[in-house]
Amino acid sequence: MPRTATTAAAVTDRLLAGPHGDLRVRVYRPEADDVAVVAGLVWAHGGAFVHGDLDMPEADHVARTLAGRGVVVVSVDYALAPPVGLRAASGIDGLDDADGARFPVASQELAWAFSWAVGADLGVPAERWSLGGASAGGNLAAGAALRLRDAAAGHRGGDDVATPATPSCTDSPGAPRSVVLAYPVAHYELPTPWPELAAKISALPPDRNFPPAAVRAMNDNYLGHDGGPDSPYAFPGGQDLRGLPPHLVVTSDRDALRSSGETYAAELAAAGTDVLVVREDGTVHGHLNQPDDPGCARSLARIAVWLTADALVGTAHEPPP
Repeated sequence: MPRTATTAAAVTDRLLAGPHGDLRVRVYRPEADDVAVVAGLVWAHGGAFVHGDLDMPEADHVARTLAGRGVVVVSVDYALAPPVGLRAASGIDGLDDADGARFPVASQELAWAFSWAVGADLGVPAERWSLGGASAGGNLAAGAALRLRDAAAGHRGGDDVATPATPSCTDSPGAPRSVVLAYPVAHYELPTPWPELAAKISALPPDRNFPPAAVRAMNDNYLGHDGGPDSPYAFPGGQDLRGLPPHLVVTSDRDALRSSGETYAAELAAAGTDVLVVREDGTVHGHLNQPDDPGCARSLARIAVWLTADALVGTAHEPPP
């Protein structure tokens, strides 16, 4: 197993009977005797829904660093979508039936993994578990938070609609203490960037940019069709966000996806959710996958404090819809 971080952690791979078959997770615990366990995090890496694994820095380095700060991390090896429909930035020639899993498989797997972690006797009290992810993994975490909100309210509907609910999301031991999103893909189509962000995007090299057609192709490939999302769990941006737990949203400074992350944070706040938004200065998209970037260390320090210091995290004020 590649070691992408120097932080000591006790690491265990587990193969679980997930909702769609075998589901591998990697559990990271603090290894040092003087580091106490104070929180838990179920985490999903990014990769445009089609790439990524548990060894990439955005998974392994993130988990090892947080484990060194007293966080038990369950990194989820969710099912990837087939790598099709992304060949041309100008659109999609068509989607085929290549091997891979499209929505809602990965979304359901992440919500299931969170429920598993809460009840798996990993040394973290149920009320201390948070849920999070980066980029496409941030999308999965945001959607899973909606699923868990609805399940906690006693409504377990299908993927076509979010059913009405009344109790607070904190009434269920399976509800996250908080949600951590790093440069998430929260919207099916990226919100229009404001002038400051547009200027930074225009200066990016092509391999660092996310033109609207490429984002649409990525998202259509994940959905398996080009008609947009049918479920609020697919792209939570613009949905009813009442009754969610507190959120930490970390965005990359020079990143087209920042328009989605910051817009989603504003939507959360408007829905009554406590939310802390941080734009990591000088970074580009995926900075948690770049351990040598000082912005990566800063963001991980912020996330560690968020997860372990009660003073920063608010409460779930509003009931679910």
